[in-house]
Amino acid sequence: MTRVGALLFDLDGTLVHSDPLHFAVFQELLGEYGIELDWETFQTKISGRTNELVLPDFLPELAAEHAAIGDRKEAMFRARLSARVDPMPGIETLLDRAEAEGIRVAVVTNAPRENAVAMLAATGLAPRFPLVIAGGDAAWPKPNPAPYRLAMVKLGLTPEFSVVFEDSLAGLAAGRASGAHVFGLASSLDPDALLAAGAHVAITDFNDPALHAHLDQAKVRTT
Repeated sequence: MTRVGALLFDLDGTLVHSDPLHFAVFQELLGEYGIELDWETFQTKISGRTNELVLPDFLPELAAEHAAIGDRKEAMFRARLSARVDPMPGIETLLDRAEAEGIRVAVVTNAPRENAVAMLAATGLAPRFPLVIAGGDAAWPKPNPAPYRLAMVKLGLTPEFSVVFEDSLAGLAAGRASGAHVFGLASSLDPDALLAAGAHVAITDFNDPALHAHLDQAKVRTT
């Protein structure tokens, strides 16, 4: 097993269990247009995808307004963020380990940079992530692997040295296509769905023994 050089984290649903908040916002927004949104549809057609991909599926007749509608959705989301948001359990310990072992870290998200900045500030994790790849930074969004490949280039690493953490169908597809080892976070999808979508391993949170066992094995086999 190759030594791990980078941990690449999705944001929504991975570092922060924010899917319920996004779901509520999309329910309210689409409800204004007479569209009822259920959780399964949110998970399969919205979670992990950009507004540019989502809105044509739901409001194709309003193409000229998609940019404005997307901006309003993100403003609604930021307005509902509390002053302090708890990150996923175990992330602080994992980041401490990464720092001690010289493992680089980055956030890789489809979210607009303004959202990413607000969420990382609300969790208190902003100082821990000097590199954030946000929506629009890469040539294509997830499910394309371009955002993860861009993070690897900026960190000076190749896929075999990289580990991706994801929770959505689009994100898992992107992580797997990037060539990295992919952990699926069971924050919204169940473990079987994560594995079917491309995760090598499904974990409950960042305290999961399977994650630390992977890092231990990688370290032992290269020392």
